[in-house]
Amino acid sequence: MEHTLFCLLLLLSTHIYSGHSEDDDGQAKAVLTIHPKSSQIFRGESVTLRCNILRGKVTDWKYTWSKDDGDSISRKNEYEISEVKMSDSGVYRCLGRHIDQRKHSEWSDAVRLTVTALPETTLTVNPNPAYTGETVTLTCSVGSGSRWSFTLYKDNTKNVVTLSGRHTTTGATFTISRAAESDQGLYWCQGEIQSRSISTIISDPVTITVKALPKATLTITPNPVYTGETVTLTCSVGSDSGWRYSWYKDNTKKVVTLSDRHTTSGATFTISRAAESDQGLYWCQGEIQSRSISSIISDPVTITAKERPVAVLTLQPNWPQIFSGETVTLSCDIQGGEEIEYVFYNSGKSVYTKTEPEYRISAANNGLYTCEGLQQRNGLKHSQTSNAIQLTVLDQPQAVLSVSPQWLNPGDSVSLSCGVKESSTGWRFFWYRTVPYTAGLLSLLDRSYSVEPLSGSGTSEDSYTLIPAGPSHTGGYVCRAGRGDPLYDTLYSEPQFLWSGDPQPSVSLKIRPNRTQHFTSKSLSLSCEEKRNSTGWRLKRYREKAVESECGSNWGSIAGSTCTIRSTYTGDSGVYWCESGSGEYSNAVNITVDVGPLILESPANPMTEGDSVTLRCTNRYQETNPIPKVDFYKDGVFIRNETTGEMTIPVVSKSDEGFYKCKSNEGESPESWVTVRGVTPGPSTSVLVGVVVGLVVAGVLLAILLVLLCRYKNARGSCCNRIFWPPQPQSTNLDPQQDQRSTQGQAPDAEYAHLQHGGANIYNTITLSDNNDSDGAATAGPSDVMYAQIQLKMLDKKNKKIPADPKENPVYSEVKTRKTTETAKPT
Repeated sequence: MEHTLFCLLLLLSTHIYSGHSEDDDGQAKAVLTIHPKSSQIFRGESVTLRCNILRGKVTDWKYTWSKDDGDSISRKNEYEISEVKMSDSGVYRCLGRHIDQRKHSEWSDAVRLTVTALPETTLTVNPNPAYTGETVTLTCSVGSGSRWSFTLYKDNTKNVVTLSGRHTTTGATFTISRAAESDQGLYWCQGEIQSRSISTIISDPVTITVKALPKATLTITPNPVYTGETVTLTCSVGSDSGWRYSWYKDNTKKVVTLSDRHTTSGATFTISRAAESDQGLYWCQGEIQSRSISSIISDPVTITAKERPVAVLTLQPNWPQIFSGETVTLSCDIQGGEEIEYVFYNSGKSVYTKTEPEYRISAANNGLYTCEGLQQRNGLKHSQTSNAIQLTVLDQPQAVLSVSPQWLNPGDSVSLSCGVKESSTGWRFFWYRTVPYTAGLLSLLDRSYSVEPLSGSGTSEDSYTLIPAGPSHTGGYVCRAGRGDPLYDTLYSEPQFLWSGDPQPSVSLKIRPNRTQHFTSKSLSLSCEEKRNSTGWRLKRYREKAVESECGSNWGSIAGSTCTIRSTYTGDSGVYWCESGSGEYSNAVNITVDVGPLILESPANPMTEGDSVTLRCTNRYQETNPIPKVDFYKDGVFIRNETTGEMTIPVVSKSDEGFYKCKSNEGESPESWVTVRGVTPGPSTSVLVGVVVGLVVAGVLLAILLVLLCRYKNARGSCCNRIFWPPQPQSTNLDPQQDQRSTQGQAPDAEYAHLQHGGANIYNTITLSDNNDSDGAATAGPSDVMYAQIQLKMLDKKNKKIPADPKENPVYSEVKTRKTTETAKPT
């Protein structure tokens, strides 16, 4: 027990001797602190770690320092690092051991030492570049911490900026007021903590530029401006951003008022639909409101507003229609001295742009052409859009030839007329006659025939006259037209046939059936019947497309003087005539062969004025029966309706000449041309008049007898047959059926071409004198002649008179009397 008590007293005395306040366990505790007391210790700084044990003197202890579990022993309670390095960072603890007694303190709490690299300083300048008179702010930043002070250097890192009335500093900010050009240069800044004698790394240099206030530049596009155009004014003040612009008109105090026509966007001021009121002087000025600076105001620019010049588009040659391959020139005329480009448009789409005002078209599309001018310097519109010209480009046209008349009286003149249906301007005309294919001549239609030019071609006259036409002019003719330079030619016209026969042909063409229209698949007979001695007659025809051929060549069969077409077809349509080897011609007949149900029966030869003609509408399947209810047309115009299928013109005149056709419920016939010739006195008139004069007494008595006889027949309802002179009188046959046929419009030369001698019938002319004229004598004219038919019976050798039988030997006569008031002129 004594031993236990001794140990307890020894432990208590040791504890009291140490002079340390005891913890619950009675052991002293070490306290570790780091100086300077900062959250950041910078590399190169001096750092002291201090270990305090609050028991006894400092020198009574030996200290153990631990870094990252590595120990070192020192008699000092401070552990100093004069220039701390990054490697000195770590966790530190300390422990005290008493030098006299075997006891030690507790380890201190762990303290972390963090060594940080010196911060870099950043210098910023705003604004930069700066304008003279502007305030410039330089800001130096060193990250976090407010204990830094800053030094500003200019031009080099030794030249500290001197503060003045224009150069002031507040904290990290350095201000330059009323910047001048002398403030330009290189600037640096550096931070420092004077209480710890540390400085940051010096900043990178920043160049401050101080320049004079910029001058605004005003540009206007376009200028001059045309009324109604949009004008853009642009203000530029260098390359800086942030400028806002003010616009002035007429003076620098008058700000432009904005409206729906006057708008701004950024550096542009837009005037829409410019008017004369927008003319005047304009200025602009830029300003940066956040910096309270304004540019120097711009120089004034004058806006001139005027009417656009008018563009006038013309066409040369001035043809509204052009043909494929033809060349025309569009010319755009714009008044004004500016350099412009000419733009040509087709239906609104640009097709040609040049500095020359002409556009040649050799092969173009149809379209509506316009033009306008553009300014060369900026491509802006210079003129108003021109008038429009409609061009219609057509395929190569074909000339159209017409011949009037196609059927000539001897000695008549004939006109060939040539035209171009699609266009009537600028043409010259060329005339040709068709001939059988001849090597060396121009051949058309796969060499089926050739053409010979007529003299006098190539003029602007669209007609060509043959005066007088004769038998040698019979044949086919074509024409063509040309215009422009180089000459542009049309296609050749379709050939047209011209008939000019002999005044007294030696042969007569007879047609059976005697009509101009025929049905297909029928037989047709044509014969050349001689009137006087002539040899070598050939039947010829002229078909469409100018194909001329002879019977027996590739159509018809010839037997003597008769050509027979056994089964007609439409290709047999054409003009038929008889021709001798010596160049004589018969009358000609234009025959139409049709596949339709109806044809029009009309005279095969020309009529003479005064004749009676009957036109009959015939059905293919009922040729012998007239068609009821038929409409007749002349030149396409309705004439009248006939219920008998026939239309009779009792006295034909020149006005009745034309194209005739008929229509019924069964169809429509082709058209046939009916020719009417004037009355021409024949060469035998004087002979006949001489005979009459020689028998004057008998003639007077005979005239009275004929008048009484005609009145007697009229009273019985019988009409005397009129016989005209075209040039010879027409026969009235004894056979009533033949006589009926002869009244169906046959021309005088259809049956009789000359006075027949030696026959039973004699045709004569009697002219009566009128003694009432002032000179006591009458002059006979063609309208005063009397036509009479007298049939004489031959007496037998015994000179006995045989009584006349009225049935066998009728006498037909017509006496026409008329007072002559003026001298008749031969037609």
